[in-house]
Amino acid sequence: MNKFLLIVLSLTIFTLSSSDAAIYKGQRIFIKKCLKCHKSGQNFIAKYKMRKWKKLMRKKGKPLAQLHLESEKAKKSWKYFKSKRYFRKSKHLKQFLVEYAKDSGNVPACN
Repeated sequence: MNKFLLIVLSLTIFTLSSSDAAIYKGQRIFIKKCLKCHKSGQNFIAKYKMRKWKKLMRKKGKPLAQLHLESEKAKKSWKYFKSKRYFRKSKHLKQFLVEYAKDSGNVPACN
């Protein structure tokens, strides 16, 4: 009985502590916010490997936001990258970008 309780408790803790990010939500964000400027879609995502996307999306996506805020070409996106919404939803975008990175072997359907 104690072993059963321990297993159930362990699984519950594992489930609750896992990331609640969703790839499909990240895809939706990418389609709504990123395709305006990055028209090539899946070619753009596959531009970087998983390691690079993880690096850009550290600290709730601050490096990616900074990259856009420093670029005059990305002026259209400055408002979004300064918003609280970006930082709240960045975990989903990260999940999507890493899932379909160059070295992941997966191909997104961004249509």
